[in-house]
Amino acid sequence: MFNKFNIPLYLLLFNVILLSDVYGQSISEIDINLSLQELYLTSEHDTLMTFPISSSKYGIGNTANSNKTPLGKHQIHSKFGENAELGAIFKGRINTGEIVEIILEERSKGNDFVTSRIMWLEGLDEGLNRGAGIDSYSRYIYIHGTDEEGLIGQKASHGCIRMKNADVIELFEHVEVGTIVNIHE
Repeated sequence: MFNKFNIPLYLLLFNVILLSDVYGQSISEIDINLSLQELYLTSEHDTLMTFPISSSKYGIGNTANSNKTPLGKHQIHSKFGENAELGAIFKGRINTGEIVEIILEERSKGNDFVTSRIMWLEGLDEGLNRGAGIDSYSRYIYIHGTDEEGLIGQKASHGCIRMKNADVIELFEHVEVGTIVNIHE
């Protein structure tokens, strides 16, 4: 079907959709402030969502085997756990079928269960979080759920960004592979 300008209707609709994305909300990014232990889902102009997180109890660092949280610009390389139950335990990014008991008290069981959803991060800063001995992807740095929800808001992980299970599920639904993730102090 054509209009008075002889432009196919589907092209006009495509441009309207494209322009609404450009002039409405831009593509979201994730901003993680380690000093505040908070994660922000942002658009070009607004903070859309704020979540408490836990970064590494060993501090900030990019070195392999340090168990520290890396800084810099990342992107979500891949996502795992779509439709998994809240509290589902993952090992090697595979749902084990087990459901973890969520701990709401401020205590650690000494494990680092990966639960509910996984967003695997890939470093984009060559020499900082990308490359031999410092590569976030090779270090298996994730944003994921945890059974130790009582420790969210304080440094408690083994390098990853931990979130409450309901929060990580909500975030998972709003981001895509390729979403930029900035981690800073």
